[in-house]
Amino acid sequence: MNDLIGLLGLGLRAGHVLIGVEAVRRALQAGECRCIVVASDASQRALEKAARLATARGIPQIAGPTAQELGARLGKPPVMVVGVRDPALADGIVRLASAKGSTEA
Repeated sequence: MNDLIGLLGLGLRAGHVLIGVEAVRRALQAGECRCIVVASDASQRALEKAARLATARGIPQIAGPTAQELGARLGKPPVMVVGVRDPALADGIVRLASAKGSTEA
């Protein structure tokens, strides 16, 4: 999980990561999101708004840590969904998650 959050942190600093349900949902609708990371304790609302749209668009979903841990490690309040716009970063995250068995879709 530390590797995953490390990659997300690098992407955030580079401007390739979106934080929060609404930002991720907008990026998914615009076709700008390459993968999403969903907190293990994400609310039903977050799942309905972001995860369902990602599934419909064929965007990989990665199971992340709790919203509290995800937010704290990214320097934010609790975060339920994180979106990745950069294709290379998304590919690295998906490969990492696949190797660890935490890919949802």
